[in-house]
Amino acid sequence: MKKNAFSRVVLTSIVVMSLTLGSFAADSDQTGQEKAQEKPAAQNYTVTRASSEIKVDGVLDEKAWADAVVIKLPFEWLPGDNITPPVDTDCLVTFSKDNFYVAFRCYDPDPSKIRAHLMDRDTTDTLIQDDHIVIMVDTFNDERRGFQFRVNPLGVQADANFSELEGYEDFSWDAIWNSAGKITEWGYAIEIAIPFNQLRFPRTSDIQTWGFSAERSYPRNVRHRITSHRRDRDIQCILCQHNKIIGIQGISPGLNLEFDPTLTAIRTDAREDFPKGSIEAGKIEADPGLTARWGITPNLILNAAINPDFSQVEADVAQLEVNTRFALKYPEKRPFFLEGADFFLTPFEAVFTRTVADPDGGLKLTGKIGKNAVGFFGAYDRINNLIFPANQGSMSASIDQDVMSGVFRYRMDVGKNSTVGVLYTGRTAEDYFNHVAGFDGFFRLSKTKSLRLQYLHSETEYPEDISLKYGQSMNAFGGDAFKAEFFHSGRNWYYLVTYDDLSPAFRADYGYIPRVDMRSIAGLLNRMIWGKRDGWFNRIDFGIDVMATYDHDGNLTDQSINLGGAYTGPLQSSVRIMYTRFRERYIDELYDLGRFIFISELKPAGGLRFNLVGLYGGSVDYQNARKADALTLRPSAELSLGRHININLQHSFQRLSLKGSEIFQANLTQVRLIYNFNVRTFVRAIVQYLDVARNTDLYLSPVTPKTQTFFTQFLFSYKLNPQTVVFIGYSDNYLGMTGIDITQTDKTFFVKLGYAWTK
Repeated sequence: MKKNAFSRVVLTSIVVMSLTLGSFAADSDQTGQEKAQEKPAAQNYTVTRASSEIKVDGVLDEKAWADAVVIKLPFEWLPGDNITPPVDTDCLVTFSKDNFYVAFRCYDPDPSKIRAHLMDRDTTDTLIQDDHIVIMVDTFNDERRGFQFRVNPLGVQADANFSELEGYEDFSWDAIWNSAGKITEWGYAIEIAIPFNQLRFPRTSDIQTWGFSAERSYPRNVRHRITSHRRDRDIQCILCQHNKIIGIQGISPGLNLEFDPTLTAIRTDAREDFPKGSIEAGKIEADPGLTARWGITPNLILNAAINPDFSQVEADVAQLEVNTRFALKYPEKRPFFLEGADFFLTPFEAVFTRTVADPDGGLKLTGKIGKNAVGFFGAYDRINNLIFPANQGSMSASIDQDVMSGVFRYRMDVGKNSTVGVLYTGRTAEDYFNHVAGFDGFFRLSKTKSLRLQYLHSETEYPEDISLKYGQSMNAFGGDAFKAEFFHSGRNWYYLVTYDDLSPAFRADYGYIPRVDMRSIAGLLNRMIWGKRDGWFNRIDFGIDVMATYDHDGNLTDQSINLGGAYTGPLQSSVRIMYTRFRERYIDELYDLGRFIFISELKPAGGLRFNLVGLYGGSVDYQNARKADALTLRPSAELSLGRHININLQHSFQRLSLKGSEIFQANLTQVRLIYNFNVRTFVRAIVQYLDVARNTDLYLSPVTPKTQTFFTQFLFSYKLNPQTVVFIGYSDNYLGMTGIDITQTDKTFFVKLGYAWTK
């Protein structure tokens, strides 16, 4: 399809979306009013301006707290169903011109059993094992998006964006705010101050109404989740059940400016002549950068970056890459891309920002004006990261090529809880382009039922050498993708029907879509049975799901039926067992396979957690194109010693066999040891070891009999806030193969300094 034809597709998408708005808006508004009458009544509260200065120290002795509105937490919504909780909790709310203040008094009959440990901010897997509190504020009161803040009794922070429509809770988002906690003889107290320049809210001089939820997590034999409002299991949306706070007025984000200069210095010493050569000292590479954030209005944010700091001091989670078909995915952790990331969510993951690898600069604008949400960002990248998808596998490449890229997103609220939107992504370089555009919608049909839709069209052209190397078309080509998803989420039943259609020529180079040339339909039906407090179970699930996938030539490529059940109960235990019978096409053969899956977790005490994932049954040996037997085990354990020391152990074992003879065995072990001095400072050591042994007699082409890699990382971290940081670290890599002892290949020293100036 030529450029003009592609433009017509974009315009047609926008016109079709616009024509549907009028009729749907009227119906949705009426449906929304009916739903509002059906919702459980959530109490509203009037907040007043703070009557004194507040010092955030965990001691609620200021006059402002004595005068603040008190919001009780009278409901336990898990595992109980809106029953009286086992402990009492008070939440206090007030505000000043510049800050939103929240405090908690969390009463406990035995404070010695309070679970509280020091850790880095946003270490959510560890934090949720502790006692902690949660607040969520829906500043636009549109029941679509919320800001979430969590604090444990020692003042450890976690924050997240929550998007109702996608069920998206992103703890990668960071705000600069202040918190403190103190354990007392009656329980513990929490104090929070959130600057208004860290939030988005309507630009108005009128009194504002915000959605608000206060929650307490009380983990003992089970994790009691206690909240300030009812949580009806027969209502799908969460934000629509929140309390409302009224009375916020005359607030200011100040200049709403933030400048984050950074300096990263790295030196890598490498062994060029492996394995016998010596390690040669590398040059010190100093990399200064600047990221700026300007709140044009309280609800419209502009981000700009010059040589932005996209370095990562956190090692990517280790993953086994043996006998895999599709490209692996690693989470985004870079601050520039995390700002307003939820604005770019769609049913297809057409925007995955880790495709931007090493940009010289970037610009981003995100915000919401009335019912209209808009997002744009652009970057000039020095590396072109590509995925070449197909039905039965994908390949990936990183090409040393300058790339201009950009994303535009527009979404409009329709009715009470629905939206429609358009998306465009584009990447261009010499002899290369990829453009994707289309429309999407989320429609809340009732309290429990929703529908998601998306259509995308892509136009792509690769350089001639890339097309030849990776088997792609030598000319420009276009493709389409369509997704429809209907689901019901109620108290006792959950069911889902999805349909996906991606043509062979569809490409989304800005996203993560590793599989195309497929038409897939799937369905799931699940029954939930709820237990009673102090019973032998909290919840039992059992259900069935089915799936069938065909390529665009009509060949069946995947088919499955899964039967399974799950149990959650005392000691915060959970077990899921599933048997799946499936068919999988690889190259020209359709394999019939069966497999058992086992997943379990246990949290018997504070700071102690065990997990085990197991898989046994039929598989496909992709390297040799034949049926095989697979065994996978992934045990993990986490242990906190006192308040300061945290140890995390993870292991992945994978074995593939042919008629009882082992084809390969892979073991991947990761050990993470952390000593936390306080809420701002820690030292950490990470060790990763991979050992892969192959039986060369069972391979159809030559392979290395044994491969070993070893990785270590040591880090000192000080964080005054998410952007004012000092990191000092060291990492190295080792490689061993058959006939070569494990030998160091390189080592890296790095220092990172960051400072956040806000006004």
